[in-house]
Amino acid sequence: MLELVDVTKTYRGGKRAVDRMTLRLDTGLLGLLGPNGAGKSSLMRIAATVTRPTTGQVLLDGHDLVRRPGRMRRQLGYLPQDFGVYPNLSAREFLRYLGAAKGLTGRSARAHVDELLELVNLTGAANRRLGGYSGGMLRRVGIAQALLADPRVIIVDEPTAGLDPEERVRLRNLLSALAADRIVLLSTHIVSDVESVAARIAVVAGGRLLALATPEELIARVTGHVWEVTATQAQLSDLRSRYVVGALTRTATGARARVLSDVPPPYDHCVPAAPGLEDAYLAAVHAVPAC
Repeated sequence: MLELVDVTKTYRGGKRAVDRMTLRLDTGLLGLLGPNGAGKSSLMRIAATVTRPTTGQVLLDGHDLVRRPGRMRRQLGYLPQDFGVYPNLSAREFLRYLGAAKGLTGRSARAHVDELLELVNLTGAANRRLGGYSGGMLRRVGIAQALLADPRVIIVDEPTAGLDPEERVRLRNLLSALAADRIVLLSTHIVSDVESVAARIAVVAGGRLLALATPEELIARVTGHVWEVTATQAQLSDLRSRYVVGALTRTATGARARVLSDVPPPYDHCVPAAPGLEDAYLAAVHAVPAC
């Protein structure tokens, strides 16, 4: 079990990026969901022992990782938001180099690198220099390096950044399979990245934990509080000023808007709507009453 207990991170100038947050992770995938600037990356760096918390504990199976980070690093696969490479190396050379740094050598290590390149769909570009890779391709190299040493704990920060829709699906399926017998912590601001693969979702904003539950439990909290309103263009600005407005579907005369409210908005064309995870996320972040 990986535990972050009452963790706070305060930077110079008094900025508090993480505010007394507690999370306990067992086998499975936990999705850390929040807007940009919510403190997700700071929390991920603390969990990965890259940075120390200002206060609080980080424990792996009860062992203090703040005092002895090496215990985590031997078992960790980590993909930070900003992942650097050596541009003159090919993907295959780069992964073999990192593998050797992790103690992986010999024919089996080389075969493992090739397996990872196939897993992230880079076999055809494995011998190209990384300096010529697109942002999405570099992200896939980052995912491969996180899996090099068959880690017990996988921490990935915004892993789908730059990936096309097909690659996003491939990555989600991969992380879901890995989570069957590992701890996986995935940070994102995109609801679709976690809605089908996360066993639990932690919603964070302003450095604080706002909600922690299964996707089904989060959705249940907004049942009866989601409405679909058909509004004119003139009414849209009023809607936005008074309610939390989610997805919009444009029409010839205005739009159909998903609105979060504990009572029906007073519009002629307003009907209850089945809630989804995006509705639950918006309700948590914006503290919609009764949700």
